[in-house]
Amino acid sequence: MAARKPATPATMPATLPAQTQRFQEKREAILSAAANLFNQHGVKGATLADIAASVGLVTNSVTYYYRKKEDLATACFLRAIEVFRAIIDQSQRLGSVEARVNEFFRLHAALLADIDRGTQAPMMQFNDMRALPSPHFEVVSDAYNEMFRRLRELLRTPQTSQLGRADLAARTYTVLSLAHWVRGWIDRYETDEYARIAEQVSNIVIHGTAGSGATWSSPTAAELGWRLTSDEDPTSEAFLRAASSLVNEQGYRGASVDMISAKLNVTKGSFYHHNDNKEDLISACFERSFGVIRRVLSLAEGIEGSGWDRACAISRSLARFQLSPEGPLLRLGATSALSDPQRRSEVRRTMSRLTERLAGVVVEGMMDGSVRPLHPVIAAQVASGLVNSTASLGHWVPGITQDNVAEIYVRPMLLGILCPPSHPD
Repeated sequence: MAARKPATPATMPATLPAQTQRFQEKREAILSAAANLFNQHGVKGATLADIAASVGLVTNSVTYYYRKKEDLATACFLRAIEVFRAIIDQSQRLGSVEARVNEFFRLHAALLADIDRGTQAPMMQFNDMRALPSPHFEVVSDAYNEMFRRLRELLRTPQTSQLGRADLAARTYTVLSLAHWVRGWIDRYETDEYARIAEQVSNIVIHGTAGSGATWSSPTAAELGWRLTSDEDPTSEAFLRAASSLVNEQGYRGASVDMISAKLNVTKGSFYHHNDNKEDLISACFERSFGVIRRVLSLAEGIEGSGWDRACAISRSLARFQLSPEGPLLRLGATSALSDPQRRSEVRRTMSRLTERLAGVVVEGMMDGSVRPLHPVIAAQVASGLVNSTASLGHWVPGITQDNVAEIYVRPMLLGILCPPSHPD
C-alpha cells in the first residue's frame, strides 16, 4: 500500500469555489517559488522582485498576497512547520519509540522524494529562521518551539522514562537536526532509495554504531589537550569566530559587516583593514572549519585503540570545540553564502572528502569489530550532521556546555537515543 502523504497546504483538496481556488493556486505558486529562492539566497538575500519574476508576476502582484518579504518568509516557515507537525502527529500514533522514529524518518524521506520528483511543493529550510526581524521571528519561533515539544512527546514513552529534561531535549534535538541535515545530501541517491536511506538513518539514531564489546569512555587527558586552531594571528581568529557565529545565527546577508564589527567592538574601518570583503572572510571561515576537522581526524589517527575509539574521540572533540570559546565551526549549510559557483563547488567537494575520510574511520571500526555492520557513509553523515548542529544546541538543551556535551549529546549519538543517561539529570 502506498505511503500516506502528510497533509500539507500543497495537497489540500480541490473543493474551493473557483475564485478562491485560483487565489489558492497563485498563493501556493508564490510560496513554492519563495521557498526555493529563500533556500538558495537566504531570507535577507532573496527579493520580492526575484520571487515575482520566477512565477511570471510583477512585484505588486506578490504584495497583493504578502505585503512584505518578511510576511512571505514567515508564511514559508509556517508552512514547513505544518508539514513537520503532520509527520510528527502521524508518527505519534505508533506505540514504541523505535516505531515512531522509524515512521518519522520514513515519512520525511517520502516527502523529500516527492519534492525532488516535483510532485510535492518545495519546503522552506530553517537555516535562516533567526534572520527574521521582530515580530515575525517570534511568530515563527513560537510555532517551531511547539513543533519541537510535539517531537519531544513522540520520544516520551515508558522506554525513555529514565531520561531527565536535558537528556530528552538533547535526543529530540538529535532527531530533528538529522531530519534537516538529511535534506542536504540525500539527493546524491536515487529517489527510489530514499526510503532505504531513511531506514538506515533511523537504525543508527536508535541503536547507535557500537559493535559488540565496544564501550563508551570519557576523553583522555591527551584528547582534552588537543589544540585545534592556530594562535599565530589572534585578530584574524577573532574575526573568523565572530563571522562564523553570526552566519550560523543570521545567515550570510543577515550577518552584516556592521554586526560582525559590533560583535568584536571594533569599527567598520577596522573590519576592512583586516579583511578585503565579507565573502572572502566567509571563505576563510569555511577553510578554518575544515582545518579544525582535518586536525581532529589527523590527531585521532594517533590513538592506539579501535576504530570505535577514534570515532568517539573525533565526535567528542568536535562537539566540545563547537561550544568552546574557540568555536563555533561555520555551519556547513552556509554554502549559499558564496556567490562564486567555483567557490561553492570547492567547499562542497571538500565537505564530501572529509565525510569520506570519516567514513574510513567507520570502516576501520567494522574491520576490527568495534563498530557494528552498517553503511559507513551514512554513519559518517549522521555523525557530521550532529556535530554540525552542536553550535545551536544551547537554544534547546538547558545547561549544555563544552564540559558536559559529550555525555549528554555525543554519547547517545553513538550508543543510540535509547541508551540510559550516564548521570542523573
